[in-house]
Amino acid sequence: MADRDRTTSVISEEELERQRRFVKRLQSVIAARYERKPLACVVTYGCQQNVADSEKIKGMLDEIGYGFTENRQEAKLVIFNTCAVREHAEDRVFGNVGALKSFKRDNPDAVIALCGCMMQQQHIADRIKKSFPYVDLVFGTHVIHCLPELLYRAMTGRKRVFEIPDMDGAIAEGIPVKRDNSRRAWLPIMYGCNNFCSYCIVPYVRGRERSRMPEDIINEFKQLVEDGAREITLLGQNVNSYGKDLVPQMSFAELLRTLDELDGDFRIRFMTSHPKDCTKELIETIANGKKLAWHLHLPFQSGSNRVLKAMNRHYTREQYLELIDYARELMGDEVSITSDIIVGFPGETYEEFKETLSLVERINATSLFTFIYSARKGTPAAEMDDPVSHEEKTKWFKELTDLQEQISAKQMALHKGKTYKCYVYGKGKLGDNYVASRNDGNLIIEFEGDESLIGTFQNILVTEPLTFVMRGELVKEK
Repeated sequence: MADRDRTTSVISEEELERQRRFVKRLQSVIAARYERKPLACVVTYGCQQNVADSEKIKGMLDEIGYGFTENRQEAKLVIFNTCAVREHAEDRVFGNVGALKSFKRDNPDAVIALCGCMMQQQHIADRIKKSFPYVDLVFGTHVIHCLPELLYRAMTGRKRVFEIPDMDGAIAEGIPVKRDNSRRAWLPIMYGCNNFCSYCIVPYVRGRERSRMPEDIINEFKQLVEDGAREITLLGQNVNSYGKDLVPQMSFAELLRTLDELDGDFRIRFMTSHPKDCTKELIETIANGKKLAWHLHLPFQSGSNRVLKAMNRHYTREQYLELIDYARELMGDEVSITSDIIVGFPGETYEEFKETLSLVERINATSLFTFIYSARKGTPAAEMDDPVSHEEKTKWFKELTDLQEQISAKQMALHKGKTYKCYVYGKGKLGDNYVASRNDGNLIIEFEGDESLIGTFQNILVTEPLTFVMRGELVKEK
């Protein structure tokens, strides 16, 4: 592999060593303050990238000396890792932070901290400062690696700590990670976004695109496999842009091929892709891969070219369909297509919404993630005229979900009688003795089986396709 440099900034080893010194200081503070090991409750909102960030937060807290609990009432440290993508997520955070007022009154020595994408917005941080005086620590997405220092200041100082630097972001390697699941892992390969879709707050709160070095990704990937991971999902706000800030550049397809050749019994997934950067090379790589899941999550957001232009998406309906058709040409019905759709973008007409419906009918997606447009302060779309009422958008939304439910049922029916190698990931919902698994196409198949199968690959025969899940049975080796 070629030696590479990167054009984005990197957190220095000196800074990381500084944080390690704060870890030791905090260990002394905790030993003096608590008679027994204190517990931390880390609550995560939003996307898988936030989940991965929370695993780093837990890794640092573990080194400091905290145990973990899901019961906030038991905790001496409560951290909310927040999401800013939709208004509903923000409302949930404010409601839950408000509920901590009595907790703080009854536990004055406990620390309450807020971090993540919401906190990277100055108007949100100002609201926290003014309306929630019992919150001790607020920090943004770019300073997660500084948690030891920030927590030390919050625990030993007399002032509340707010650390929200306005910057493009940097790469921080070597942060400890405490994973929620040793068999199913999230692996960030890049951070930030350069797309500036007119409705999206992500570039403003996550910074510009910055790729991790291939060797750092490969080494972490190998360690995950060695530790028993069987499903590894590569993460990025736009994974298709991976490597563009490396010199020489490295394509995402090239990275996938490198990981696919590594030894071990594992499956690779990735998210999220942007259609403008999805190449035929990437689709060919998926089709030819040995351990790459045949699942392409490719958000199109709207079926109208005018709306796509207003969204600043940089592709057309026709270009999107060309990608889907190529994936079907190489992988047939076995490739699972999923997507995101925004209903009621400012200025969208019903006729333009019908173009989205026709695209949905055309691509035959396995499932869709559908949302009514949510204005985000600071984005161009928030300033656009939006004459259609929420009530009308809700009617459109139901029309879309009803259509997709019919399509999903037809797509599921194609799998009856087929056997798939599936990763068993948890308990099922179809019955007390059911476990749940996913095949390559990210389709859920539940079957009767012992919980000892969780974390393994098994061959499952589909016996009954339902709308959003399938019933199956374990195929035992002869």
